Amino acid sequence: MSPKKPKTKAGKARAQTWRLKKLLEMERVLWDQGVTLVAGVDEVGRGPLAGPVLAAAVILPVGVGIRGVDDSKKLTAEKREELFTEITAKALAIGVGAASSREIDRINILRASHLAMERALRRLPTQPTHVFVDGLRIPGFPYEHTSVIDGDAKVHCIACASIVAKVIRDRLMRMLSVRYPAYNWANNCGYATMDHRNAIVEVGLTPHHRRSFDFNRQLILELV
Repeated sequence: MSPKKPKTKAGKARAQTWRLKKLLEMERVLWDQGVTLVAGVDEVGRGPLAGPVLAAAVILPVGVGIRGVDDSKKLTAEKREELFTEITAKALAIGVGAASSREIDRINILRASHLAMERALRRLPTQPTHVFVDGLRIPGFPYEHTSVIDGDAKVHCIACASIVAKVIRDRLMRMLSVRYPAYNWANNCGYATMDHRNAIVEVGLTPHHRRSFDFNRQLILELV
């Protein structure tokens, strides 16, 4: 049985305090050891049919936690924007990196995701001493890192990175949607929604579509 959600304002505040304390546990272990430059890195956009995979890296000051932070997929667009503003105001450093649809087709989505993460970390104005990465450990990754499966729901700095990456990628897809309105990327962000699939059938593929994705391989082969 899942615990009941608090209904009162005080109860919700206590729940958020407890949640934030849990999210910060892994960072606090390093902070207590004198490791102050701890980055979280996460990517968004592995699943869409179009657009880049985009990663963000975030370093927050020692002891700083932001209430309401969570896996970006669990938050509304309005809440993500609100938290994005707070994260960018409080962070010591933020870096953003991406891998294009052509790079995804050339090296595969997993390696492209790792490349985007590495680029995000390299673009941090202050380089981290340790990195928390969402997912499995990355062989050959040029940063000392701890990988956490479902880290965007378990580690504060990864959750912050998840929110930053999601907000920036959504904004990018809205910008691209102005140029390619038929695909409704402003709303579907390049994912395989019915309106997006129908537009591919009716209009064809753009340079931003991932030719290697097997969402309907026969359809793609016919359109290329």
